[in-house]
This record gives sequence, C-alpha cells and structure tokens, in this order.
Amino acid sequence: MSGSDPVPRINERLLLFTLAAVQFTHIMDFMIMMPLGPVFMRAFGISPTQFGFLVSSYSFSAGAAGFAAAFFMDRFDRKRALLVLYAGFVLGTFSCALAPNYFTLLLARTVAGGFGGVAGSVILAIVGDVIPFERRGHAMGIIMTSFSLASILGLPIGLMFAGWFSWHAPFLLLAGMGSIILLTARKTLPQLLPHGHGTAHDVWAQMRTILTHPNHHRAFALIAVLTASGSLIYPYLTPSMVANVGLPESEMWLIYLFGGAATFITARYIGRLADRHGKLKVFGITAALSAIPTLGITYLPPVAVWVVLIVTTTYMIFSSGRMVPSMAMITASVESRYRGGFMSVNSAIQQIAAGVATSAAALLVGSDAKGHITGYPRLGWLSLVLLAAAIPLARRLRVSGNPTPTVVTETEPMIEATG
Repeated sequence: MSGSDPVPRINERLLLFTLAAVQFTHIMDFMIMMPLGPVFMRAFGISPTQFGFLVSSYSFSAGAAGFAAAFFMDRFDRKRALLVLYAGFVLGTFSCALAPNYFTLLLARTVAGGFGGVAGSVILAIVGDVIPFERRGHAMGIIMTSFSLASILGLPIGLMFAGWFSWHAPFLLLAGMGSIILLTARKTLPQLLPHGHGTAHDVWAQMRTILTHPNHHRAFALIAVLTASGSLIYPYLTPSMVANVGLPESEMWLIYLFGGAATFITARYIGRLADRHGKLKVFGITAALSAIPTLGITYLPPVAVWVVLIVTTTYMIFSSGRMVPSMAMITASVESRYRGGFMSVNSAIQQIAAGVATSAAALLVGSDAKGHITGYPRLGWLSLVLLAAAIPLARRLRVSGNPTPTVVTETEPMIEATG
C-alpha cells in the first residue's frame, strides 16, 4: 500500500464477533457429537469405543491438516485462507447430514475436521495479528464465548432438531448457518497481507524456526496437555450422565444451557481479569479451581438434576476459563511473521492431543451388563495429572520480543488494517 492510499478503518468489535461466529459453527459441529452419543450408538448399533473413534476422527484429521497448512499459511492473505477453509468445512458438515451409515459419517467427519481445524488456527492468528497484547485477553474472551453460545443456543437447538426430526437435522442446520456466516465474513473481514515470502527453501527455514524454538516447544506442550485434559472428560459426559447418573436424554440440553450461559458471562470477565492482573496468575487460579468439578463429574452417583447442573456448570466455567489466559499467552509466544504457521502447528497439536486423549478414553471406558459406563473415574484422575503438568509449562512460557499487532491499532476498539 502506498503512503497516499487511505487506510481502511475496521471496527475491532465487529471483527471479533465475526470471527466468533465462524468459531461458533466450528465448535458446535464438534460438540454436537457428544450429546448425540447415545443416539448414534442406537442408530448404528455401535459400542462406546466405536463412538469414541467417531469423535476422535475429527480431531486427528484437523491435526494432520494443521501440520500440512503450517508450511504455507503465512504466504496467504489470512482473509482468503479463512474463507476457503470455512467453505470446505461447510461442505464437510453438509456431507455429515447426508451420511447413510457409520463409516460414511466417519469419512464426512474427517473432511469437516480437516477444514474446520485449520480455520480455527487462522482465527487465532488473526487475533494475534490485529489485537494488541494488552487487550488480547479480552479479545480471546470474546472468541471463547463461541464455546458458550454453542452450549447455550447451538446444542439445545441442535438436540431439539434431532428429537423432532433425526440426527441428520443438526448438521443440516449447521451447514445452512455456515453458508450465511461465510457470505457475511466475506464482507466484514479485513484484508491482512501475508507475512511469508520467498522460495520453498525459505518456507522450510521458517518451519525449522517454528518447530525448533524452545519457547515454541513450551507453548505446544502447554496446549497439548490442556486439550488432552479436557478431551478425556467431555466425550463421555453425556453417556455417563444418562447411563450412570440417570439423567433423561430429554434433559441433557439443560447441562449445556446452564454451562454455556455461565461461561458466556465468565469468559469475557476472566479475559479482563487476565489483562488486569496477569495472564499467568489467572491461568493458575482457574486451572486449580477446575480440579474439584473434574472429579465431581467422573464420580457423580445418581442425584437430582440441580446437583448435576451445579457440578457440570462449575466444571465448564473453569475448564473454559483456563483456556482464555493460556491462549493469550500462546499467541504472544511467537513473532508475528511466524504466527500463521505457528498457530497452524499449534492447532494441529491441539487436535492430535484431543484425538489421542479421546482414543485413550475410548479404550479405558466400557459398559457393564446393566449398561453403565465403566472407567470414567480413571479419566478424571488422568485429566488432573495432565492439568498439573500444565502449570509449570505456563510459568516457563515467555512473551515474544514482538507481541504487538501487525496492523496499526488505536486504544479505542478501532483498528487499521493493511490491504
């Protein structure tokens, strides 16, 4: 851009809410599988272990695609990359709706995961590019509200559609929503010039830097253990509540409604606390507070619905809360010129960690003669071991020498974008 060209002013809030909308559909697409677990097991006649692989296929595909994308992601305009990837995700989700059997659905989930996982990493790279470090915790809190909204609105509506029609309906709904958001994002997202240049040799040199820097190793390890810790718990939350606690399937939406409503409020508040009091301090507190409800969920006996809601809502508040400051620290651990490739690798590791944890959980749980889910408490303790490992990793993480955004920003929620 020449010095005489006007610099377009982009509303920061509009940008963040657009990215959150994209993330909302991606998260809902992943999350909808878990409360539909009993439905899929009945519809396809599959075991809890086979259902676990249905969930993990999405994560493994996203991880593999993330590693591949890391080699070229910084060479493209972030907007164009996000739109192409999101279009592929929408098509994959539509394919899920049309799947006639278990194996076809498994393939469709693999396609959706491959595109959706990389799109998620581009979203985080955009936040890292345009939002100053001092406001990045709050920005991550807004992006994290996509998880909350997926629980408050997405999952209850998706489950209602599944009850009214069939399990195909939520995926049709998601594909339709995604198409609308895709057209909206095309209008609202700013152009962000690529950071990468040069030959294939330069790309390999960049990847060596991304993969060999010690601080990056700490960031990758942190996201891996945090993701694995949560991925041991979430996939079997619904099957356990139905089979072990005795919660009717018709009331499962209450868990996600209450948990999502609570995290919708607390995620942004935790982001502000992280910006004000320090991201490491807030991460340590939220991580520690998430330990008690983790064991509460996995050991929960048959109890009243209100007890279930207290335990599960508390878990969701602090499990999502610990991700807000940690993601702000991770995006700041890399120089901006490497951020796209770094976040693609980070997303790949996150998805692979989720896939490994979900697959491990599938092997550690089972069902007895009465249909109860067995082995869930072991997953709770394993989750806490991983969570404990995250705290020293976070303490050793260092902010990059260039934590500032790659576009000119103002103190008010307005930014200037390149392109």
